[in-house]
Amino acid sequence: MSLLSVIVPCYNEEESVALFYQELMKEQSFLREKGIELELLYIDDGSRDATADEVKKLIGQDGRVRLISFSRNFGKEAAMFAGMEKSRGDLVVIMDVDLQDPPSLLPQMILHLEEGYDSVATRRVSRRGEPPVRSFFARLFYRLMKKISKTEIMDGARDYRLMTRQMVDAILSMREYNRFSKGIFGWVGFRTKWLEYENVERARGETKWSFWKLFLYSLDGITAFSTLPLMFASLMGVLFCVLAFVLILFTVVRKLIFGDPVSGWPSLVCIISLVSGVQLFCLGILGQYLAKAYLEVKRRPLYLIREEL
Repeated sequence: MSLLSVIVPCYNEEESVALFYQELMKEQSFLREKGIELELLYIDDGSRDATADEVKKLIGQDGRVRLISFSRNFGKEAAMFAGMEKSRGDLVVIMDVDLQDPPSLLPQMILHLEEGYDSVATRRVSRRGEPPVRSFFARLFYRLMKKISKTEIMDGARDYRLMTRQMVDAILSMREYNRFSKGIFGWVGFRTKWLEYENVERARGETKWSFWKLFLYSLDGITAFSTLPLMFASLMGVLFCVLAFVLILFTVVRKLIFGDPVSGWPSLVCIISLVSGVQLFCLGILGQYLAKAYLEVKRRPLYLIREEL
């Protein structure tokens, strides 16, 4: 018998815990036919509502359910890592509790895995129900990542992914503090089958991902899997040095030939403002990478567990 570990990160999702369990149990007959046992790991990412209590109710009903509660909110990346680290299955799947990752796709994913793939990943082919501005910037981010990173990051990719234990162990070997799993999944390689599906809206509750959080998360992805911004900062420095040298020559020649005194403080102010802005922008890029390095060298744990049942 194979063991399938289902990892479900949760943050203030008390309304969805039982609903997700019910939907997952609908696939139980298929799993039995395939000789697959189940363990269900709810990772409570420091929820402030009754998420943990709802999971404890399920534990009383089903011994296959496990609960791991963090001491505070560490973020979804830490929750996914903790789930993989605590999982015991030969197969591991990560799913959102809000049912935007439909459990009904699980049988199809297992069949693809039997074809010899190491993982089966999902991607949305539409963003129905999502704000247009958010969709626009999401697509822009994926296009940018394709151009500046050598790691494969698929447009519309979800964290919903079924993996073999070999791939999970490879991911766990990457213990970096600043995690961007969509990039890590691509970086470790292995044969991956992409499964496309239409966007599914949340069953209950509200999304915890604000535009600002997604923006910061995208910065994590860029700094984790591309050094091109640093090269851009260097090129801007060289460009402005050349430009400054040309302007100095122009000013000297103008003075010697035409005897025209240097004038025009408005243009001078504009040039100073432009150069200062570019300098601060490039310093900001360097600061982002320095901040990530600072967090890495402190070697703090990715998460702390308050309770494990």
